[in-house]
Amino acid sequence: MMSRLRLLLLCPLLMSGGLRDRPCAAAEPARATPTTVEGETPAERGFRLVTTKPYVPADFPEALFNELWTVWPEPLKQQAADVPAAERRRLAFERYGLMERPGSEGSGPPLGYTSDGKGGWAMNCLACHTGSVEGRVVLGAGNSLFNLETLTDDIRLAKQARGLAPRHMEFGRSRMPLGTTRGTTNAVMFGVALWGLRDLELNPRLNLRLPAFVHHDMDAPSFWNVSRKRLLYCEGSAEKGPRPLLQFTLVPQNSGETIKSWEGEFADILAWIESLQPPPYTGAIDSSLATVGKQAFETHCVRCHGPQGPGLKSPEKMIPIAEIGTDPVRLHSLSDDFRQSMHKSWFGEYGKHEYNLEPTGYVAPPLNGIWASAPYFHNGSVPTLWHLLHPEQRPVVWRRSLHGYDHQKLGLEVEAFEELPTAVQRADERREYFDTRKKGKSAAGHLFVNDLTEEEKRAVLEYLKTL
Repeated sequence: MMSRLRLLLLCPLLMSGGLRDRPCAAAEPARATPTTVEGETPAERGFRLVTTKPYVPADFPEALFNELWTVWPEPLKQQAADVPAAERRRLAFERYGLMERPGSEGSGPPLGYTSDGKGGWAMNCLACHTGSVEGRVVLGAGNSLFNLETLTDDIRLAKQARGLAPRHMEFGRSRMPLGTTRGTTNAVMFGVALWGLRDLELNPRLNLRLPAFVHHDMDAPSFWNVSRKRLLYCEGSAEKGPRPLLQFTLVPQNSGETIKSWEGEFADILAWIESLQPPPYTGAIDSSLATVGKQAFETHCVRCHGPQGPGLKSPEKMIPIAEIGTDPVRLHSLSDDFRQSMHKSWFGEYGKHEYNLEPTGYVAPPLNGIWASAPYFHNGSVPTLWHLLHPEQRPVVWRRSLHGYDHQKLGLEVEAFEELPTAVQRADERREYFDTRKKGKSAAGHLFVNDLTEEEKRAVLEYLKTL
């Protein structure tokens, strides 16, 4: 007999659109977006596809999103009640970390969601991989404002108040965390859960076995360094290509054959990702000090990160966990069985693609655009580059401002605490604070910077503005 947990994982995922309960049956979402348009480059086509074609079912209807303010806590609820609809939408986008589409007139889905043509909003990869830097939307920047768990909780409350049935995101939230701090998500375990429903050919598994879950928060990396890399993910576990990008389309509503048929479209999406360039630093740069910083960087940092600059490929050097000393939970979160099965499956071209099946640490990332990539480390635990260079002064608990940028320390504008303030009680309030004492959220490690003098650290900080 199917266990209750198995039913909770499988049956809700099979519930498709609409606001009423439906039986557990696969029903692929409508997709009217044309695959090709005359004169488009692959990169242009990729951007159009990722922003207009829903590859997964809608998470919720737009009409419900517009009413979420009715379940907000006070005084935010009263503030929303007293303003016009356009200002209410802005408040909602700030609460959930959503980005307006360029040229938007204040209606329709944000950049991280796509209309399903039936009033629903379906998530796309820009929900995590397009963010705001100094209050300005930057395509391909990690979305350090995204607040998926708060959004999903509010949707659940709004549906309960209206007698509407929950759908896949709310059911998923009941079984696993979606992201315990603003700007982070449990995305790795989302992939583990979805892969647990498939065999090596992407067919639904009839003998479903629940995978092991090691829940942990991740900070979405910037897209603009993908072109410099050969491998994906912080432990370099998969060879770059369109197939790994399709993992999050493994919802039961999509058949294996449908997912495979999208490989060409995701090749175009990858072309768009690889076309992205990091934004130039917006503040002043002391060129003389930056030159000194470059010399210090080449002396102390190049051995892991490699030389930096336009067009240079990353050496993708793996640093053993005992040497780098950063939080190990991400490294140990994927089982040997998961890595092997992905490698042997369609995603790994049945063993032909390069997969790092036994990673020993994390890959030193390329640093182009690092000034706009805050927060730092794979789990987003370090708010600024200054804090990265000063391990002993990394805050234990910190809270960011929504749109501020710290040009002195290069990174998020934050308030630091030794403890979570006792006045913080609600779950949505706690998500505004990053607590480095929690599992998977440590800000320890990367102590190589202690080899630098204080003068060298100041110079390296200036140099990093130029990348």
